[in-house]
Amino acid sequence: MTISRRQVISGGAAAGVGLTVAGVLPSLAEPAAAHDPNWAADRSNPGDRPFPPLQDDPNGILALPAGFSYKIVTREGETDLSFGQGKTPAFHDGTGVVDASRKGLTIIQNHELTPHMATHGVPHVAGTVYDPGAANASGCTVITTDGNGKATAEWVGISGTVRNCAGGVTPWGTWLTCEETFITAGATWSAAGQTGTYQRNHGYVFEVFPADSGHQLPKPIKAFGRFEHEALAVEPKLKHVYLSEDASGPNGLFYRWTAPHGVKLGPGLANTLPDTAGKLEAMQIRLDDGSILPDVAYLTSAQLGRPFKVTWLEVPDRDATTKTIRTQFADGTVTRGKKFEGVWSNGKGCYVVNSFAFAANDLPADATKHDGMVWFYDYDDETITLVTYFPHNPAAETEGAYPKYADLTFDGPDNVTVTPWGTLVLAEDGVRASHVLSSVPGGPTYAIARNMLSNGTSGGAPTYSEFTGPTFSPDGKILFVNIQAPGITLAITGPWEKYLG
Repeated sequence: MTISRRQVISGGAAAGVGLTVAGVLPSLAEPAAAHDPNWAADRSNPGDRPFPPLQDDPNGILALPAGFSYKIVTREGETDLSFGQGKTPAFHDGTGVVDASRKGLTIIQNHELTPHMATHGVPHVAGTVYDPGAANASGCTVITTDGNGKATAEWVGISGTVRNCAGGVTPWGTWLTCEETFITAGATWSAAGQTGTYQRNHGYVFEVFPADSGHQLPKPIKAFGRFEHEALAVEPKLKHVYLSEDASGPNGLFYRWTAPHGVKLGPGLANTLPDTAGKLEAMQIRLDDGSILPDVAYLTSAQLGRPFKVTWLEVPDRDATTKTIRTQFADGTVTRGKKFEGVWSNGKGCYVVNSFAFAANDLPADATKHDGMVWFYDYDDETITLVTYFPHNPAAETEGAYPKYADLTFDGPDNVTVTPWGTLVLAEDGVRASHVLSSVPGGPTYAIARNMLSNGTSGGAPTYSEFTGPTFSPDGKILFVNIQAPGITLAITGPWEKYLG
């Protein structure tokens, strides 16, 4: 999410594909079922009931449908970290519920920062520090709540990392946090009138435990590669991990890591997996003639609901000692994609998101612009299927102050989670109004919430901010989601099953 849509926007006015309606706004996303009615024939069609219209929040934070409400769980610089560690850090990002019990819930949350990017970085707490040179930077906090989502404690889980973007919950109840960066030891940084030097390489995955700060393992899992990680999913057989890369120049890749023969994954991966353990491979989407699809943007809504065979090509140098992993492959030998983002498993496979592709330097010359793709990779069949497609809207290339109802089409899906009913929730990182979306694979997309606090431009007030880190409590009562800036975690409750079940 660091390279946001707003950072690639070209200036100037654009003709809007305007939808002038009040309340919940119909998506331009095209579902697979619209192209192949049999694609979803074996589903019970959950989540196909529209949410009620969104109602403005008198507190100016979150517009929600009637019957839904929210509470603030944490807020940067205002809520307190436990054990005297300071205040809640800024730039809330990827988030997962890792434990649920009678005592409540345990959540682990990323804070996507570089050194001194914000007043409230993740403090270096003994037992959590990876790189002492990454001062006042990124990391994770562990949050506990009661059964209603009210915070009871928050503390540092890992610190001294950089740009912790998304990640994934493990089957054994930990959080794998991903650095979206490729910073090398010895590089210098300068911010807020201070300077420093990174002492260690960055671009790794780390494991964070639902324990106090003194029982963490701030050590990279080098077996999973060094690149601009976004998110990941661990498959239930504990043999594979699927990882996304949010990068361009050239565009990023989707990866699979395979455990060595006889090894099953479990807690403490940084200690149990040697640096070169297993096999890291990049995805190749195969077309009918066996050729490799060079970039996902060559596919459009015409291919919705159609499975494509996937093969994998091994990464030559996973620690990227001389060149980044994605540049180790010649174009046409792997399938690239602009902004591979959220990844989440439903047990049978994992969903993976491409946020958008419209800028000339991030789109193959003869490909089609789009405002978002959602894919489903089937673990057993080793196929990938486009399940939701957001056609390009020219208005989505131009920033603008938040218009209450004009030009509010959905765009820029980013983080994703699977609900307890099998549907999806997407967090938008688009232009103008920012939404949390309910998305049915092979079905419709609806607005769940709209950011009222930060819905302007990246350069002026009111500033813009994306939604991040949607994740449900296991019982389906609470949807946790973040506004990234100012960093706020929200617990949304309401009749979820009525609309998602």
